[in-house]
Amino acid sequence: MHLPALHPTHAHSILALAIYLACSNAIAAEIIDTPIGNQVLSTHDFAIAAQPLANALDQLSEQSGLQIAYSADLAQGVQSSGVSGQMTSQQALAQLLAGTQLGFEPNGANAVMLVRRPAPGSALELGATSIISNQLGTVTEGTGSYTPGTIATATRLVLTPRQTPQSITVITRQHMDDFGLNNVDDVMRHTPGITVSAFDSDRTNYYARGFSINNFQYDGIPSTVRNVAYSAGNTLSDMAIYDRVEVLKGATGLLTGAGSLGATINLVRKKPTADFQGHASAGMGSWDNYRSELDLSGPLTDTGNVRGRAVAAYQDKNSFMDHYSRKSSVYYGILEFDLSPDTMLTVGGDYQDSNPKGSSWSGSFPLINSAGGHNSVSRSFNNGTDWSGWEQYTRTVFATLEHELGDGWVTKLQLDHKINGYHAALGSIQFDQPKPDGTASINAQKYTGETTSDSADLYVSGPFTLLGREHELVLGGSIGTSHWKGKGYWDVTHRGPNIVDFNHWNGNFPEPDWGPVSQRSDDVVRQTGAYMTTRLNLSDDLKVFLGGRVVNYHLTGLNPSYKESGRFVPYVGAVYDLNDTYSVYASYTDIFMPQESWNKDRDSKLLEPDEGQNYELGLKADFFEGRLNSSLAYFEVHEDNRSMPDDDYNNLQPTPPNYAFKGTQAVTKGYELEISGELSPGWQLQAGYTHKIVRDDNDQKISTFEPEDQVSLYTSYKLNGRLENLTVGAGARWQSVGWQSIYNAPLGHYQDISQESYWLVDLMTRYQFSEHLSATLNINNLFDKYYYTNVGFYNSAAYGEPRNFMLSTRWDF
Repeated sequence: MHLPALHPTHAHSILALAIYLACSNAIAAEIIDTPIGNQVLSTHDFAIAAQPLANALDQLSEQSGLQIAYSADLAQGVQSSGVSGQMTSQQALAQLLAGTQLGFEPNGANAVMLVRRPAPGSALELGATSIISNQLGTVTEGTGSYTPGTIATATRLVLTPRQTPQSITVITRQHMDDFGLNNVDDVMRHTPGITVSAFDSDRTNYYARGFSINNFQYDGIPSTVRNVAYSAGNTLSDMAIYDRVEVLKGATGLLTGAGSLGATINLVRKKPTADFQGHASAGMGSWDNYRSELDLSGPLTDTGNVRGRAVAAYQDKNSFMDHYSRKSSVYYGILEFDLSPDTMLTVGGDYQDSNPKGSSWSGSFPLINSAGGHNSVSRSFNNGTDWSGWEQYTRTVFATLEHELGDGWVTKLQLDHKINGYHAALGSIQFDQPKPDGTASINAQKYTGETTSDSADLYVSGPFTLLGREHELVLGGSIGTSHWKGKGYWDVTHRGPNIVDFNHWNGNFPEPDWGPVSQRSDDVVRQTGAYMTTRLNLSDDLKVFLGGRVVNYHLTGLNPSYKESGRFVPYVGAVYDLNDTYSVYASYTDIFMPQESWNKDRDSKLLEPDEGQNYELGLKADFFEGRLNSSLAYFEVHEDNRSMPDDDYNNLQPTPPNYAFKGTQAVTKGYELEISGELSPGWQLQAGYTHKIVRDDNDQKISTFEPEDQVSLYTSYKLNGRLENLTVGAGARWQSVGWQSIYNAPLGHYQDISQESYWLVDLMTRYQFSEHLSATLNINNLFDKYYYTNVGFYNSAAYGEPRNFMLSTRWDF
């Protein structure tokens, strides 16, 4: 029995043209066209107990690597009698399905699709499919869920959230579509425990557990790019090309090497699908915000051994801020080739641009005026000139080769080449302004630069038997380099008097002559590492994780060099199942991060690396066969050499020639509660509460601009009966007070500037007019709350967005 095939004439040609425009297919002629029926299948040792079918399928997929697709309703309420013994993955699947009225069909290389066995003469009907597992974890697209099935970000082992001994949050494709999350900033604002801090209109920084996040991964491959402060494309990545965003909390040195103590952000790209699908969408919103998107995916050959996907999105928006606008575009293409029954090659690339005009710089207005008082301006005030712009771009090509070795063992090679660039001609009103007469001056500087990075990761993973039990092992190695070349211009010549009217500022000021280069950056980071992780099944209920990474790190360039060789980063964890629902866990790992080039002491010597140890223990649970996940975690991060301004030196009179920093110890303590997934059929939820406090070696609170307490809750519900075409949703996030101590130069002392606690409330609703056409309305900041997204950065502040809406229509092919 075979599934009805989509005739390739028009679907294939449309998709092939789109893929050709986005991604080169020069190697397609070399692909071997091998039908799945010719596969040579290896055998595995299975020991899967009788249990709900959804859980049994997940275990079979993890143990054998077989990808299983099925509609969610097929497995709901179905029990499996289990399977035991040595056999092929398809033989094991047949036993799991025995007596369930279900069967399966080939669905590509090492992949099958579950089907309901029809009565004689009846037609076969399939629901929306959801991929159970692959080497990156569960594909969330099409599941309709706010929780993942499996993840691999923490250890490279493909595990469920409950099986992972560390806190992790996943923002799924459905969550992004429901609430119109179109870039990384949007996603981070919906991620429990993450603080999004805006430097200005085009640069943001993320914080977790008291630390700035500078660890970005793409499909699990860590980036070695360090210049996060220049925001060269990372934080503006368009979500049109991603299936989900995984945020692993705490230290992540096992797979990252050098990096931040707070969290790692892993962006997982969309993959081609076995069947033709696609959508086109268009939207319009507040302040002339227009967005369009096209996504096409499916097989490119009759047998389906070549599959592709192409995505394009374009956005043109103005802003609540005066004379500010931004145009952004993204193009993405990916191809999968079944080179043999056991080998798959993936190649792809993306091209992203962000072109703003009228960018603010260092907040959106200065906090302190020349008399030492506080400025009060409207939310629309923009300290930037009308020509100011922080342009950013990324260019990426990547490739993956996956091969099944047999007996459950797989090997995977991933390659990634990325260019992150920026061109920023900037001018804004900064510092202690305006003067008593209402005039102010413009600070103008220009920054240009580009970082070229290359990453490679190779690992092998599979089961092994020891002392009568089957365990799992990952062995791998990675190499990464990044080369940042930048220029700074601040020896400028203005084309007239540098005087503007602060109270009637409209951005009109001539762009200066930028003059010669004032500063050059030419830094190269090289990092290599070998890592190992094993999950030891000590008993049916106890799993122990042991692993580590050996890191070699070398920073060279115009700034001070730093080298670290043979540094060992340990990883230890344990998960104990209390019953079929609850597990307790504990984990320990550490990480280090060489200091940025400006973090020098009063003798102009670079500070020692920022180092930290992450301790975590907690309780996890899954309900309804994994459709709802929850966790409660307590964490501590012990840090050495945290960079802090050396105020005793910097405030000397006369002012020292260099601005100095010093290292301090710090401890972060906190706890967090999260829940995500399906509360009942059609009702999805993602919510979290986080509490944390960071104290230095004098027991003083630091990192106080991050709130100590945060609440996040987003939910949607698909109605039933006569209103079954309607989905409604709402979201709310709250944070406690945050403050920053800034130096009021006119008054000659420090003072605290606070952002009081506040709630933000969002609404969404979607109506499904037909099988293909839907419309979604999103309303953000429903009660039009005034709040700052940053306070204190260069003695400035930046307002958050007022109430706004976005209406989007979508046509699904």
